Amino acid sequence: MSSDGKWTAADVPDQSGRVAVVTGSNTGIGYHTAAVLAHRGAHVVLAVRDLEKGNAALARIKAVNPQADVTLQKLDLSALDSVRTAADALRSAYPRIDLLINNAGVMWTPKQVTTDGFELQFGTNHLGHFALTGLLLDRLLPVRGSRVVTVSSQAHRIRARIHFDDLHWERRYDRIAAYGQSKLANLLFTYELQRRLAAQAMNTIAVAAHPGGSNTELTRNLPAIVKPAVTVLGPLLFQSAARGALPTLRAATDQSVQGGQYYGPDGLGEQRGHPKLVESSAQSHDAELQRRLWAVSEELTGVTFPV
Repeated sequence: MSSDGKWTAADVPDQSGRVAVVTGSNTGIGYHTAAVLAHRGAHVVLAVRDLEKGNAALARIKAVNPQADVTLQKLDLSALDSVRTAADALRSAYPRIDLLINNAGVMWTPKQVTTDGFELQFGTNHLGHFALTGLLLDRLLPVRGSRVVTVSSQAHRIRARIHFDDLHWERRYDRIAAYGQSKLANLLFTYELQRRLAAQAMNTIAVAAHPGGSNTELTRNLPAIVKPAVTVLGPLLFQSAARGALPTLRAATDQSVQGGQYYGPDGLGEQRGHPKLVESSAQSHDAELQRRLWAVSEELTGVTFPV
């Protein structure tokens, strides 16, 4: 750690020999997560929807470190067929995976549905990652020190609950509440996965992180009324995407991390700062809610887990 005891990217240990799959890694937090892991010696798979942007990200990483071991995998989390195709390709290419970082996401989108008819934010942020994790998990389970890291958000506290009676917002749509539902689901999934892993004393752990307020492309769907304020106050509210990636990197690599933990910034309101262990909402720790969401997610995706 730095002299003031703050965890930084310099604290990421050597990742040589490790395989890391990072979703949504062509830009923002995912890109910086992947770049640091690659610079520390990991073989990093950029799992991205847009291969052109993915190639540009790969080139940026290699421009800084020509020895970086980085490859691309097409993955559209809003289409279960794409998730299955990507998982098959990754399973064929990698008999072992050390890190699966469920980072990709969409935020505050206008009402849209995925290829499979799911509300876009819930389908992409939660169900796509749920399916991908289930399909890849047996590549992590034998690997000592392997981790599933899922990126949530402070939005899991904002008008957030799991609308089991209308998961896909067919009766009415509130994009802020729908995003909150998807980010709450990320945490419920993480905690239930960890419970199942721990019950069988597996090598793998499940951990969560959130970036605080970070300046990324996710903010492109901010309501018009908010954008002027964000333009003015942005430097106070948001940290860089590189800094926003630190909680994810700590959750993925710090050897003191334990299953079921949650990492976020240490500043006021967890908006900015260096990564530390933080608490999520009481609702996210509701074991009955975790189990119920898990069962619904299995039903919707058709994916069951080997734990």
